[in-house]
Amino acid sequence: MLQVSYIRDNREKVLERLAVKNFKQPQLVDDILKTDFKLREFKTKLDIALHESKFLSSQIPQLKKNKSPQSEIETILLQISVLKEQEPEFKRKVNYYAKKLDRLIVKLPNLPHKSVPRGKTPEENQIVLESGFKPILPTNSLPHWELAKKYNLIDFELGVKITGAGFPVYKGKGAKLQRALIAYFLDEAEKAGYAEVMLPLMVNKASGFGTGQLPDKEGQMYYVKKDDLYLIPTAEVPITNLYRDVILKADELPVKNCGYTACFRREAGSYGAHVRGLNRLHQFDKVEIVQVVHPDDSYRVLESMSAHVQGLLQNLGLPYRVLRLCGGDMGFASALTYDMETWSAAQQRWLEVSSVSNFETFQTNRLKLRFRNAEGKTQLAHTLNGSALALPRIVATLLENNQTDRGIKIPEVLVPYTRFEWID
Repeated sequence: MLQVSYIRDNREKVLERLAVKNFKQPQLVDDILKTDFKLREFKTKLDIALHESKFLSSQIPQLKKNKSPQSEIETILLQISVLKEQEPEFKRKVNYYAKKLDRLIVKLPNLPHKSVPRGKTPEENQIVLESGFKPILPTNSLPHWELAKKYNLIDFELGVKITGAGFPVYKGKGAKLQRALIAYFLDEAEKAGYAEVMLPLMVNKASGFGTGQLPDKEGQMYYVKKDDLYLIPTAEVPITNLYRDVILKADELPVKNCGYTACFRREAGSYGAHVRGLNRLHQFDKVEIVQVVHPDDSYRVLESMSAHVQGLLQNLGLPYRVLRLCGGDMGFASALTYDMETWSAAQQRWLEVSSVSNFETFQTNRLKLRFRNAEGKTQLAHTLNGSALALPRIVATLLENNQTDRGIKIPEVLVPYTRFEWID
């Protein structure tokens, strides 16, 4: 959530940066400023009324002691009475405009960083780098959903029977590969200094609001109405909310956490060939890395988190590329996002496997997550998160890119975890 004081002092800059995100309601900025003006106006009136009432009330004992004329005392009592009558209306106005301001400001997305390119579609994202070699597969190569069936790794139809489309069942070596990837990603995160946490898979509205999923992505989240809880779309939500309403010490920064969870997304409106198999699921596994950092460090940290994800892809032997998302393809809460995509040799297309984002103070303002700086004053921290990694498309590209006449070769770094070198 943007800070009202920043919008007030930087109206033109806010409008300019929102335009980069192709925000369709620029008038909302002026609605916020008008509401903020009225809120501050009635706060001032209320403060003056309370102050004057208190001051006048303090004069009466002295007037009585001095045996001042009763008419003078009655005049003051009348003034106090008028002020007391005004106070409830001023309080009502303050409450009304405060709530209105809250409703309006949560509709504003985060401002994109100055390096974010203009653009409206994924095709306008900026390619930062490309690494590795795209494998050339034999003519009889198969996409991952057929490989999964051939080697009895994943049963998509059984998932439909049990739950519905988008909820696959992993079997045998498919389940072991899944578990191996999770353990490997967590071990690498620990080596990088992230403390592992195990997390609830459901969160309350305050948590969803704190990280920016609510009210922006309500339609994409599974909701348990009876308990008023949401299934998490990513471990980012519970991990970041560990620090809601917390004031950290400066020497506690950076805070680094990682966690494995199942993730749940409705993915409403998803259809077509590009959502076959593991390409788009309603339930999937992911290891998430999250940092809370000093504002001066957040963009350096973003690059280090991107490098961490790239290291995982390199170790798995997967060709990949890094994209800087354009304004129109960015998330609501993000100031700058890098997407990592792996090359699917059988599908001949790039598949997104990670997003690494800097949210600056957008989440911490909602979370009231602060730290005490060198001067002893509280200041909003910056938050960042990244997928390290999301499993479905990693599994898809591992299966497709490593298929041979013998079977599917397991990357060397995973063998200690799978305890097998081949799927055959």
